Amino acid sequence: MPRQAAVLTDTKIKALKPKAERYRVSDFGGLLLEVMPSGSKIWRYRYQLHGVRQPALTIGSYPEISLAEARTRRDAWGAMVARGESPKHAVQVAKAAMGNTVATFGAQWLEEQVAGKSKSYVTTLRRLMTKDVFPALGHIPLTQVKPADIMALCDKIKARAAPKMALLTRNAIRRMYDFAIARQMADTNPAQALVARFIATEVSRTRVLDPLEIGLVLRAIYASDIRRALKLALNLLFITMVRKTELTEAKWAEFNLDEAIWDIPAERMKKDKPHRVYLSRQAMDMLKELMTYAGGSEYVFPSSRGACDRPISSSTLNQAVRALSIDVQHFVLHDFRRTASTHLHEMGHPSDAIERALAHKILGIKGVYNRAEYAQQRRTILQAWADFVQAQIESGSVTPLFHVA
Repeated sequence: MPRQAAVLTDTKIKALKPKAERYRVSDFGGLLLEVMPSGSKIWRYRYQLHGVRQPALTIGSYPEISLAEARTRRDAWGAMVARGESPKHAVQVAKAAMGNTVATFGAQWLEEQVAGKSKSYVTTLRRLMTKDVFPALGHIPLTQVKPADIMALCDKIKARAAPKMALLTRNAIRRMYDFAIARQMADTNPAQALVARFIATEVSRTRVLDPLEIGLVLRAIYASDIRRALKLALNLLFITMVRKTELTEAKWAEFNLDEAIWDIPAERMKKDKPHRVYLSRQAMDMLKELMTYAGGSEYVFPSSRGACDRPISSSTLNQAVRALSIDVQHFVLHDFRRTASTHLHEMGHPSDAIERALAHKILGIKGVYNRAEYAQQRRTILQAWADFVQAQIESGSVTPLFHVA
């Protein structure tokens, strides 16, 4: 008997457009794809058992479940039907074995999601799931969570002035339910019904501190009663132009103080690529002082709570700044990097070297061919920036390298 030709292909599937009503497109052997008005595409399996038509079983959403994977699942269930066994019963047994609450299933999903991911991604995902999702929804059976439950959670997060975190939380829940649908733990995705713009709009921040504000912020930091090590950490964060966790989790083994170099390993970088920081004179002085506070810890900024075998938390510096009384409005620590980039460009330093110093990828065709690391220029830039920041602390001024017409 000739082999039956495939009805569906990836090209055909991608060309399917949503309509006012959901509709189905068949493959063969009982496999079909249901196209929803929202645009999502769900694999279903239709079959008869002992001559009786059974309700369609959900396989999962496309493209999370590929055409090949859907056919594999169909073939496995088809073999069960041929033996007189119920695929639906097998799915129910699997659900019972895995647990059916958001907390139980979510914990398993979380462990699979974080495997092999960057440190920053893992930290963010674990935090939003354990701090917000599990306390609010963890006790609810996975199949009983409603869009209103998720919206209420997002509203609660937005109420603490964290709209971006609310959006990230909705996105994480949506991915968790896609995973659940693919494994027959849920039939629908309640987060899919929540339109992103109704939760929060991701707006690129544009806050740049002017020279006066730079001086005000850092003078307030040094005049405060926070620990000396945290004062130095905030100053270092500004003049090294690194991201917050890249600094707070720094280890002494990463530094070559004889060469004034700090090599951050790939696993601690946002883009999973190692990054070298050329240390200014000011940074070197701060690090030498910090060695006296480290207490023999491998970390530059060991936790002050209990043993010093772990670094301070990523929120410690934020909390220190929030506790200050500063007459500078609407800034966050990440604005330090944008502030540095802006002022260095205004000083006339080369843009590509600034981008490398910030561990940014150079975009476009230029980035494809430009593999230069600009070592000497970056060393010059970081020293110039440290001098500029110090001058603002001392209420002085710095003359740019050259004036831009």
